[in-house]
Amino acid sequence: MIQDAGGEATPTARARNRRGEGARLRDELVAAAGRVFERVGSEDAMSLRAVAAEAGVAAPSIYQHFPDKHALVQAVQAARFAELRAVIEAAAARAADPAEELRRRGRAYCRFGADHPGNYRVMFGSVPDTKGPLTLQELPGAEIIEDLVGSITRAAAAGIAGPHDAFTTAVLLWSALHGIVSLRIAKPAFPWPDTEALVDAALTALAGVPPGPAGDAIA
Repeated sequence: MIQDAGGEATPTARARNRRGEGARLRDELVAAAGRVFERVGSEDAMSLRAVAAEAGVAAPSIYQHFPDKHALVQAVQAARFAELRAVIEAAAARAADPAEELRRRGRAYCRFGADHPGNYRVMFGSVPDTKGPLTLQELPGAEIIEDLVGSITRAAAAGIAGPHDAFTTAVLLWSALHGIVSLRIAKPAFPWPDTEALVDAALTALAGVPPGPAGDAIA
């Protein structure tokens, strides 16, 4: 990216996509928008011109893949939720028992939000296009909640978590995790307790899961 005489960002030259490589440009635009979001932190503050400059293309190229800014935002949301799920599943796969699995899920969720605050705000800051209520499966990131329901169900079957309704407990835990991430992003100067301790406390209070040793979600 370079600046013209007036200080405006203009796209740098990029190699032209060969025939059939339109999907690559689409992926590059989504990645570029994610980098812009990490700087500006909201859909309103993001411009298509900034995304085009970040990707090294002319702004009209965006419209070959996205009809408007909101469609690009939704594509970024889908990509970030997929990344978040992959991070959580990778952490959960190393668990030795259902209690550790839940702790790893919660801690990995919060670490992802802390590492990507701009994108995290955008993930939850744009309302899907709809004229009515959506089913869980139609919502961005629904698989993460479904995975959490399964983890809670396994913990309850093992006698580790309380015999609560798994979906309700998952929603409560998600609300707690989202609150931890969002408030830490919004109020960084607050004297926050250790994030892992907060996650463990939420799991104990909401699901009856005992706290575990520090660091078992990220290593």
